[in-house]
Amino acid sequence: MSVRKALWGEKQEAIEESLKAADEDLFRYIRDFAYEEVLARPGLDLKTRELLAITALIALGSPKELATHLEGAFRAGATEREVRETILQSALFLGFPRALAAMRMLEKVLKAHGAPHPREG
Repeated sequence: MSVRKALWGEKQEAIEESLKAADEDLFRYIRDFAYEEVLARPGLDLKTRELLAITALIALGSPKELATHLEGAFRAGATEREVRETILQSALFLGFPRALAAMRMLEKVLKAHGAPHPREG
């Protein structure tokens, strides 16, 4: 299974169309390099890579991309607890306002999916 399918699930086609609409060449770089080369490398599992992506996107202040990677983290096997701890950890280095915004985004993602992820784990 491709990394994109594993992380984007049923949203893969919509995400790809959105990226293509922005720019075809940029879409190919994201698809081929970011997802199918870098994220597919050995050494870190996909869940860890997604938790790192969450931290980076909190730092960048990129809410739309953050929502995509929050969902991706769950698809890659992260628990709600692990995601919350990642966001809490980010508060120390990135600031409480960014962590708070990320926590609010997490709540939106969970509500959109009926909060299927237990806080344990």
